Amino acid sequence: MPLMSCMNELEKIQLLALARASIQYGLEHQEVMPLDLEHYPQIYAAPGASFVTLQKKGELRGCIGTLQAYQALALDIVQHAHGAAFCDPRFPKVVSDELDGLHIEISILGPSSPIIFESEADLLHQLVPLKDGLTIEGLGHKATFLPHVWHSLREPEAFLAHLKSKAGLGGEPITAAISAYRYCVASFEERD
Repeated sequence: MPLMSCMNELEKIQLLALARASIQYGLEHQEVMPLDLEHYPQIYAAPGASFVTLQKKGELRGCIGTLQAYQALALDIVQHAHGAAFCDPRFPKVVSDELDGLHIEISILGPSSPIIFESEADLLHQLVPLKDGLTIEGLGHKATFLPHVWHSLREPEAFLAHLKSKAGLGGEPITAAISAYRYCVASFEERD
């Protein structure tokens, strides 16, 4: 993953601080934090696709991101940190009292590649647990699981079943009408 291979530990810490500052700014101003990229290292201006995941006491508290790089990495992280805190429809908006208890993880995504499969069993056979992120789409539905979801859904059958449910595809086997894409991520998180 070229972008992550160029990033040192200090830059990762700075991006985590930027995500936290974005949430703080959102709490104070009820909008996305503006960002002037001229004040940051050049690597932050490179296009990047990210997900920002928030946890509270080890439980998911919000997760928002994108699968395709279409803007500067720093801006992507600022927007998704705000989105994870205030726009994830699965959770109420983060409030000020929660900020100190939030744990932030950033995942930077590599490019997606299609998985060619003949049946659901074939797709399951091709998945690499703990490594592959997976997106499925078709019939007007789309959903993705980042690789860290493998930690709670260790079996490929369970991983895919929950992803199909998330996508609104129900329990029917995956057919040729559904496309599947894998991707890798490089993740880093705040240290306690």
